[in-house]
Amino acid sequence: MSAEESILKLVDAGELDREDYRLQDQVGFILRRAHQRHVSIFAAHIADLTPPQFAALAKLRDVGETSQNQLGQLIAMDAATVKGVIDRLKARGFVELTRHEVDKRRLLVSLTAEGREAVERLIPLAQKITEETLSPLSPKEVATFMKLLAKMA
Repeated sequence: MSAEESILKLVDAGELDREDYRLQDQVGFILRRAHQRHVSIFAAHIADLTPPQFAALAKLRDVGETSQNQLGQLIAMDAATVKGVIDRLKARGFVELTRHEVDKRRLLVSLTAEGREAVERLIPLAQKITEETLSPLSPKEVATFMKLLAKMA
């Protein structure tokens, strides 16, 4: 029996043994393995951007120009991480930075024409990545899984 089958058997039976600590039964370990699988699928479809870079482009597509800090909040990244992501996207010509007219300390981020073209081209691939990541699950399981993950987030 594989580790995955063992975990599913325990979960189905409601028998996760709280006394016998096994790393492979821990939520963090299982989430990390699922995340690694997703990142691998992502890289196979979109090799020239990281998931955080794609997230920044996709969110800018949705919201338009926004502050660097606000973008970080929208894509669940701290200020230092989002700054690095934005710097790399700027170097590639996908985003531009401008100063806020009133508050000159505030940096605004927006997509360039090249960035908009890239994200529009990548959205269908991102949808395929999601489908492939969730492919081991039935439609009902996907709905439950997504609902439970959202509850934890």
